[in-house]
Amino acid sequence: MELMIDSSAALEAHLEPLVVRCQEGHSDAFRELYQRYSKAMYNTCYRIVNSHADAEDLLQEGFTQAFRRINSFDGRSTIGYWLKRIMINTSISYLRKKRLDIQPLDLIHEKQLPAEKVTPEEVDYNIHQIHHCIQELPTGYRTVLSLYLLEGYDHKEIAQILNVAESTTRTQYLRARKKLQENLKALSK
Repeated sequence: MELMIDSSAALEAHLEPLVVRCQEGHSDAFRELYQRYSKAMYNTCYRIVNSHADAEDLLQEGFTQAFRRINSFDGRSTIGYWLKRIMINTSISYLRKKRLDIQPLDLIHEKQLPAEKVTPEEVDYNIHQIHHCIQELPTGYRTVLSLYLLEGYDHKEIAQILNVAESTTRTQYLRARKKLQENLKALSK
């Protein structure tokens, strides 16, 4: 005779106690969850929208959504990953409302840029210079570059998040890298 395990009970057993307390409605648990993850989630929002004020607003909006939907968290991923997805989606939605300038591939008249190799002189920049130059990128470039390099999403996932073709994210990423390299070279002159 096979023992049947209720899948919802099995998933709940794997949930972090803090998450379970949030799902039970304990306000101190919500506060602790916010304190534990707010800085990282703020950084995620900021890297996408490039504005401290907007990132603060999106952080609050994202946590509000997360708290409203906490009972839908099933433990199939970490709570940090789940929160990050909410923050990224909130930030992307905000940029869409502001008309994010990611061009569909069929509107691009240039040839696809070849992958570039990193040369030794590109490694001599400090983190502040790189951060500054990333902030200077156009919104579409910065978003794709941030999602790919800093958040670890692949092009297929980015395409799904942004609702564009995968080839578009690859092109935007290559252009972002090229523009970033140009900005860094100009900064060092």
